[in-house]
Amino acid sequence: MSGRSVILAVEDKLSEAVSTKILEDLGINISQRLGLKGKGYLQSKAPSLNQTAKGFPVFMLTDQDAPSQCPPQLVQAWTKGERNAKFFLRVAVMEVESWVMADRRGFADFLSIPVNRIPEDTDVILQPKEFLVSLARLSKKTRLRQEIVPLPGATSKVGPDITVALGSLFTAAGALTGQLPYQSAYNEHWHS
Repeated sequence: MSGRSVILAVEDKLSEAVSTKILEDLGINISQRLGLKGKGYLQSKAPSLNQTAKGFPVFMLTDQDAPSQCPPQLVQAWTKGERNAKFFLRVAVMEVESWVMADRRGFADFLSIPVNRIPEDTDVILQPKEFLVSLARLSKKTRLRQEIVPLPGATSKVGPDITVALGSLFTAAGALTGQLPYQSAYNEHWHS
């Protein structure tokens, strides 16, 4: 729906790229961007952004991270009361990386790996980021392996430029061609 705008609040660059893609596909403009400081920061801002949503729509995306965190309970705990109708707090099960891999064909093409290496239900992957890195190790594309896979001896679980590599999926030349999970559900909310 053109003419709509939201405040966007996200954990990191990948969540920002995914959210931007969803909102752009729905014809929704982003008037302000917040976050990029992790889940704890978003949680601390959720009550005030819930109040902001009384007058201006807010779209927040966070990761579930653990199966013990039920998304509806997480939303309720973060808002500390009733969620305003224009506060779109969404929880990626398990992580936003699961959503990225959900376009199995697009992601397999991006990494140049067989599509059967990616489960049909990416929401069941308990450690999506680590699984994604393991898939990148199989990539025929040297640049992607260098960006996504951690260097030998590194303490990080991911490569130095993972957000750059995965963020490129959402550019005009990006590999993802299918609909991101739950995109149709967002469409229903914005067009109702």
